[in-house]
Amino acid sequence: MTRIDFYILPGSEHPDRLLFLCRLVAKAYKQQHRVYIHTDDEATSKSIDELLWSHQAESFIPHHLSTSTAPPAAITIGHSDECLKNAGHHNDVIINLATEIPNSFSRFERCIEIVIQQPHVLEITRNHFGFYRERGYPLNTHDRRKVAK
Repeated sequence: MTRIDFYILPGSEHPDRLLFLCRLVAKAYKQQHRVYIHTDDEATSKSIDELLWSHQAESFIPHHLSTSTAPPAAITIGHSDECLKNAGHHNDVIINLATEIPNSFSRFERCIEIVIQQPHVLEITRNHFGFYRERGYPLNTHDRRKVAK
């Protein structure tokens, strides 16, 4: 059964969420995990793609957009169920940044949601938490607000 992890951040701005995403992806890559990052739309996917290229100049995280014709990479970014199908056949980690839970999230061993202190994001991730809980998924919360103090 898919393990669900919620990372609760102290920040309330969208860049806080994206910078944490980059650190999380870098850590997962170093631990040899394959990651699919799920977004709401193509513009967000492209924005994350560019951010991963520039996040740390001293390190390289091989990644690509799921719509790319490039060979499979450890990190794939997409924004639809079709993109998710094209993300390769791994079932390691999905990071959901979308407002909806992707239909096939349960094929992954681990699903990650990143929460920031923004009313819209809090509402969405609370709904996601309830969805997972009602279906009996193992839930873990990592409250980074305590670490920030």
